[in-house]
Amino acid sequence: MPFPHPLSFIGRLAPRLRRAAWALLAAVALPVPAAHVSPPCPPAAVMPSPEQVEAGVRQARDRGFLWRIEKDGRTSYLYGTLHVGKLEWTYPGPVLRQAVMDSDVVALEIDLQDPEMGRRMQAALATLPRPALPVPLQRRLAARLRHECLPEAVAQSLPGEVLVGFLEVMAARREGLQADYGADRVFGGLARVLHKDVRSLETPESQLQELYGRDASESVQRVEEGLRNLEGHASRDMLLRIGSLWADSRVDELQDYEAWCDCTRTALDRELLKRLLDDRNPAMAAGIDALHAAGRRVFAAVGSLHMVGPTGLPALMARRGYRVERMVFPPSRRGASASGVE
Repeated sequence: MPFPHPLSFIGRLAPRLRRAAWALLAAVALPVPAAHVSPPCPPAAVMPSPEQVEAGVRQARDRGFLWRIEKDGRTSYLYGTLHVGKLEWTYPGPVLRQAVMDSDVVALEIDLQDPEMGRRMQAALATLPRPALPVPLQRRLAARLRHECLPEAVAQSLPGEVLVGFLEVMAARREGLQADYGADRVFGGLARVLHKDVRSLETPESQLQELYGRDASESVQRVEEGLRNLEGHASRDMLLRIGSLWADSRVDELQDYEAWCDCTRTALDRELLKRLLDDRNPAMAAGIDALHAAGRRVFAAVGSLHMVGPTGLPALMARRGYRVERMVFPPSRRGASASGVE
């Protein structure tokens, strides 16, 4: 269920944020009737007390991956996010807060708090073909829904491969990682608190096009593989590793992603990775460039894997004539007030 985000309380601590209040859009959360609660259910995201918020703000440190990009006398930023997170990660550290304050617009993959984007996502989902899955696969999907304490009716509302992605996000709750605490939402909310413009770099239609199988055979194959990863805990292990490296800003490990992700074994794996990352990055780079060229200072916050390698956003922006520098976060706030630059 949607709930007010901790940053809405920071108005007590910082004059610029006074009167701030906003609600996270729980885009993947669904109400769960008590009748469906049979296995031990994963915890839901919770609203912290004001005292917890004040402690979180005091102890906040910068996480993730940040690049400063400069062109035409203006500075913008590229920030690699994680789409799920822990409550303590929702408080941006001093470097990230300052970067947002120094920007005119926060650009996200999709602004989940924009009602129009939500409407378009629902409309686009309704138009997707839904090839029939083999009965054993349907039963396994139903079992996973019960395991995550979700109504089986959810299976009727989403195509198979989209449903598997949904289940992966739901399963993350068991590891303390909540979609409600994802960095994209945090910075979208912070932008509104600071009265910054918020833009979407992609559309729901374009995102679903990349997530959805090209034909019925591919759809079935992707559902089968996704379920196998969920059932064998490969999805959990991968998410925990990515969460850990993101929280500690281990950029070298991020850049070496394909060496350890076990996600390029088959031709379909490699094609899907290309679609999800390489094929989307040029349009996002063009969107960031257009905002910057229009005189706006941009804080672009997108998934961290969009920052990787020669087709990542830092490399693409460099090819567009930007001076690109990775900002190195201090190990903690204590004794450090600014970051270095590589």
